Amino acid sequence: EVQLVESGGGLVQTGGSLRLSCAISGLDGDDFAIGWFRQTPGKEREAVSCIGLRDKYTYYLDSVKGRFTISSDNAKKTVYLQMNSLKPEDTAVYYCEADINRGAGNGCAPSHLIYEYWGQGTQVTVSS
Repeated sequence: EVQLVESGGGLVQTGGSLRLSCAISGLDGDDFAIGWFRQTPGKEREAVSCIGLRDKYTYYLDSVKGRFTISSDNAKKTVYLQMNSLKPEDTAVYYCEADINRGAGNGCAPSHLIYEYWGQGTQVTVSS
């Protein structure tokens, strides 16, 4: 059974930092992609960043480029999202999602529709 467990969310002031972690279980190898998505009430879930675990291809939403960094520790089956210079508009529930049909070396794609599994989410709140 595939399970994704997010952690690391919390309340920070504008300009602060948080590191989200996504612990992955139930998947062998590294021929899949992991995405970080966020959602606020009444809005669609949007892709913040993603990474192909084999080729380390990465994608970033324009508004987070230069502030957020995605990385993976394949041995630990954990993907991280380092978030710096946080802004109030970053406030959302952040979800870790797995695209298990991506295949090795095929990067990742920023569309929630193609991801098959996701965790319960972690709340990130940035106060002004």
